[in-house]
Amino acid sequence: MIEPHRNMHNSIFWVEVDRIKPNPYQPRKVFDEAALASLAESIRQYGVLQPLTVTRKETTLPEEGIRVEYELIAGERRLRASKIAGIREVPVVIRSGEDDDRVKLELAIIENLQREDLNAVDRALAFQRLAAEFKLTHAEIGKKVGKSREYVSNSLRILLLPPEIQEALRHGEISEGHTRPLLMLMDRAAEQKTLFKDIVDKKLTVRDTESLARRIAVDKSRKGDLTPELLLLERELTDALGTRVRIEKKEQGGKLLIDFFSADDLANIRKLLARIQSGPMENADEPAATPEAVQEEKRLQESEDDLYSISNFSV
Repeated sequence: MIEPHRNMHNSIFWVEVDRIKPNPYQPRKVFDEAALASLAESIRQYGVLQPLTVTRKETTLPEEGIRVEYELIAGERRLRASKIAGIREVPVVIRSGEDDDRVKLELAIIENLQREDLNAVDRALAFQRLAAEFKLTHAEIGKKVGKSREYVSNSLRILLLPPEIQEALRHGEISEGHTRPLLMLMDRAAEQKTLFKDIVDKKLTVRDTESLARRIAVDKSRKGDLTPELLLLERELTDALGTRVRIEKKEQGGKLLIDFFSADDLANIRKLLARIQSGPMENADEPAATPEAVQEEKRLQESEDDLYSISNFSV
């Protein structure tokens, strides 16, 4: 380590990477391996351009003298990448050893927020620690990290979602915008799980997700209008078509509404409807399909290019 020539707090030290302990309050739990490899390559070529921030602790050991240890406050990505790059020493700025645990957590959160690379779940967990362990209000947390009270409160609501959804958000399978409509369905676990699966499988946009969540909420109030038989039919059609199906009953008759999100979805629904329509004939004790029936099936398959023609699709 190179000794500074001025006040320690305004100077840069060079410290062996193996002597720097990770920050136990580091809010980030997920580190992109490809990004770390890229940063490591940059460090090999140009070195660590921005010093890490650490605290220094001295421990007196019998017959060994004073042992100096360093604890990381900010710069874990740079530290990890330096180890990958095989760098022996990194530049550090040493903060006062009197920094308490709350300060370490605050600084780690702020650094990640300023770099905008802290995922929404880890950010919410960090806010939760500030609130639970250090008794800070949402407004106080917001002030420390430069965000509004509403921003902090909305972030914390993410932790109400099931672990499966939180993990998908953490790994980028869904966006933070998708969590708002999913939170609307907290009292309807089955519908929430179905909507989450649709977001992942069908790549729904946030707008589509919000529209579906509102529709589900409205559906809750109109379920009493449907007979048990119609509710069962609605569920069977939903399962058979692989998309949300709703029956709206009117004074005379009603409507059957089928959701789709792309041309491929619509083509698949049309195929399934054709199979459902021909199902009873296939199961009956009848002779094999006639040439005319085979020709009709071929015509249906070839007509997919005219997908939106009313003559080719009706419910």
